[in-house]
Amino acid sequence: MLDKIGIAKRIAREVKDGYYVNLGIGIPTLVANYVNDDISVEFQSENGVLGMGPFPYEGEEDADIINAGKQTITTLPGASFFDSATSFGMIRGKHVDLTILGAMEVAENGDIANWKIPGKMVKGMGGAMDLVASAENIIVAMMHTNKAGESKLLKKCSLPLTGVGCVKKVVTNLGVLEVTSKGFQLLERAPGVTVDTIKKATEGTLIVEGDIPEMTV
Repeated sequence: MLDKIGIAKRIAREVKDGYYVNLGIGIPTLVANYVNDDISVEFQSENGVLGMGPFPYEGEEDADIINAGKQTITTLPGASFFDSATSFGMIRGKHVDLTILGAMEVAENGDIANWKIPGKMVKGMGGAMDLVASAENIIVAMMHTNKAGESKLLKKCSLPLTGVGCVKKVVTNLGVLEVTSKGFQLLERAPGVTVDTIKKATEGTLIVEGDIPEMTV
């Protein structure tokens, strides 16, 4: 089974040379720490940063350099800073190759709910709406079940939607699943996790074909 760092490491393998990548709040922010050194990637943050690097070491933080989740970050040579209008122009103009988001729920048809739990105070949907509407490739990083042990990979989302039919792949603490027209296609299982465990933790339609390999992280 993977922890949050393991999920981030696995998603980092999806990042290709030359990509422009937007990292959402939560687990996705860890991905920048684990991308291979032999590829060139531009990480974009919706608050107006292009060229984010890994998190800073303790004692080297600069409180003026933060990501959209208000975490201190580093920047790589050539990084740039700009206003929100320019940042969302990049996103809405489809100039981002890959978007990595967290989620509270994902449906088997690719719907995503990641911004609101009814009855709890939120400031608004924020940039998630623009990201899911504009991105060609969305990977979700999340835990497979909630704290009560209930599946977060569902037939239909119960929470207010952020986007419809937009998620391409989900990486959880249990495995890697691709969203297809028939449901969640299981591609890999996390170390030590059985296919049966994943079946029991997935409410949505789970497609299992052949032997499912154990992932390497």
